[in-house]
Amino acid sequence: MTRMDHELLILRHAKSAWDTGAPSDFERPLAKRGEKAAPRVGRWLFEQGLIPDYVVSSPALRAKQTVMLVCRKLGVEAQRICWDERVYGGWTRDLIEVLRESPAEARRVMIAGHNPGLEDLVETLSEGRVPRPADGKLMPTAAVARLRIGVPWTELGAGTGQLLSLTRARSLKRSG
Repeated sequence: MTRMDHELLILRHAKSAWDTGAPSDFERPLAKRGEKAAPRVGRWLFEQGLIPDYVVSSPALRAKQTVMLVCRKLGVEAQRICWDERVYGGWTRDLIEVLRESPAEARRVMIAGHNPGLEDLVETLSEGRVPRPADGKLMPTAAVARLRIGVPWTELGAGTGQLLSLTRARSLKRSG
């Protein structure tokens, strides 16, 4: 990264379970598949040296479980995670507002949450058109988008980022 550049990691929660009898969408937990995928993403981020300086997440149970499993692999302590209600159900402007509040000294920030907000965020922040994968899903469960951001967090907005990569948990090796 150059002196001015920041990086943003956009993480969608892993696969959630629908048949748990959870009293609300907010309290829906991860499925077994999600419990396996999240640490795989965390391990991959660690191997790539993509350790965030600041983490902000939806406090919904499935997002919370995902980010805790990912951060455990990254060596990021739970008390360093910021739980922000605005990320749950947040639309692009809400998510940008949350990200603008990132600490100025944070070079790499990770936000963890939900669709459709995260897909819209990737498309809004990226300069130029973001190509859609063959299956049409930009941010399936347990996917992480990595963007280079060329402005301070307080100036984050449409077209201020460059999509560097989009990685899906199912594309990562399952053991190790």
